[in-house]
Amino acid sequence: MKKGKPTLIILLAIIFIAILSVLPLSRWTGGKLKDFSLISDILKETSLISESTGSGEEQIDPELLKAMEEEEKAQHNPLTASDSVLALPVDTIIQAVKAPREGDLVILEDYTTSQTGLIHLKDAITNGRLARIAVVGDSYIEGDIFTQDLREKLQEAYGGEGVGYVSMHTDFPGFRRSVKQGGKGWKTHMANKKADRQYLGLMEQYATPSGTATSTYEGTKSLPHTGSWSRSRFMFISPENSIISVKTGEGEWSERNITASDSVQCIEIEGPTTRFDIKTSAPKLIGLGVWLDGQKGVSLDCMSSRGFSGITLSRINVELCRQMGRVIGYNLIILEFGINAMSSSQKDYSVYSDRMVGVINHVRQCYPRADILLMGVGDRGEKRGGQVRSMATAPAMINAQRDAARRAYCLFWDTREAMGGEDAVVEWSNAGLINKDYIHMTHKGGARLADALFKALQQSLK
Repeated sequence: MKKGKPTLIILLAIIFIAILSVLPLSRWTGGKLKDFSLISDILKETSLISESTGSGEEQIDPELLKAMEEEEKAQHNPLTASDSVLALPVDTIIQAVKAPREGDLVILEDYTTSQTGLIHLKDAITNGRLARIAVVGDSYIEGDIFTQDLREKLQEAYGGEGVGYVSMHTDFPGFRRSVKQGGKGWKTHMANKKADRQYLGLMEQYATPSGTATSTYEGTKSLPHTGSWSRSRFMFISPENSIISVKTGEGEWSERNITASDSVQCIEIEGPTTRFDIKTSAPKLIGLGVWLDGQKGVSLDCMSSRGFSGITLSRINVELCRQMGRVIGYNLIILEFGINAMSSSQKDYSVYSDRMVGVINHVRQCYPRADILLMGVGDRGEKRGGQVRSMATAPAMINAQRDAARRAYCLFWDTREAMGGEDAVVEWSNAGLINKDYIHMTHKGGARLADALFKALQQSLK
């Protein structure tokens, strides 16, 4: 064969191997030679590669990918690398820290400047004021999973009623057990989809009417304190004069004439009820959300955004939050993120850690009277060699999150360690505490994790 014909050589080799793949070598040689199949071997290898990446889809927040690209460009640009806002100290990702315990209880890690812990939450509870908590996170808490049980335990211990914040609209009515939500005619605007920043608060979404918009909220009996509440509030911004109709229970509609304003306004109805309804056709109305609770005890808001990594919180409007804070103020803000910032191959989460430092400081600027608690990512599974194991890069993410809390001087809780640490996902999966994606908790799993955090909060409130 002439030189310079590599393509032909490769083609002939493939044909030769393919022919061998279909020959019954084992039968012809009495088992001395084993049959083999090039195609099946390739498929087998592909399957192993697929399994090693985990059974759940890895969807990194596009906002985080953009931030990482910006950082990479900055690091390769000698004119900007030294001045980059993401330039990090050598010890940014500290070595693994063992989560502190009191017996079997994983306790809160206090990185606040004066070891003040839950000073604002404790003050509200001690002095008999309504203690308000916001849990802001991703799909890990979607549908009020975990947060409904944390709320219930806190209300059982300290009093309170209702479910707190509920969005103007849901695409999945019935998914959330703690409140029955319905309605139509709303367009939802999310922080990751070119929403107007001036209307973005802690919940990272708002809604505008499309024609006549309605929202309905009914209590449920799934938990002891979700059946009724004594204060119904709707917060909004109305840039032009508008009409909003509201009613509670089986009462009559009450029509409210709203004067145009660029500031936050609130319709509030006092009195025990099991239902709250809203109706409006004002085309420019900005619906910020509904709050259903009381005037004492504990109220806990679940604010979940599927696919978010947390970094878009750095764009919420400070002035809007402060206006909303005069009506709905917070004593504790819990940030639950991480599953949309990690993958099975990435071990360096320094960019994410640095961005979260900025997020914590920005949220603190929005709510200066709130304690801030950052939750570490929960245990997440992947398949390796046909077996489910903890994602190998989970410890690196937790180190990054812990370091963000340390540099931002807030509280931290090692969620994964509270679940059982390495390979906890295996036990949780076998016990029906986590779904088959090996990421998201079932309601049963959410209740178990809520019990662990509740005990950690109580320990810190002593």
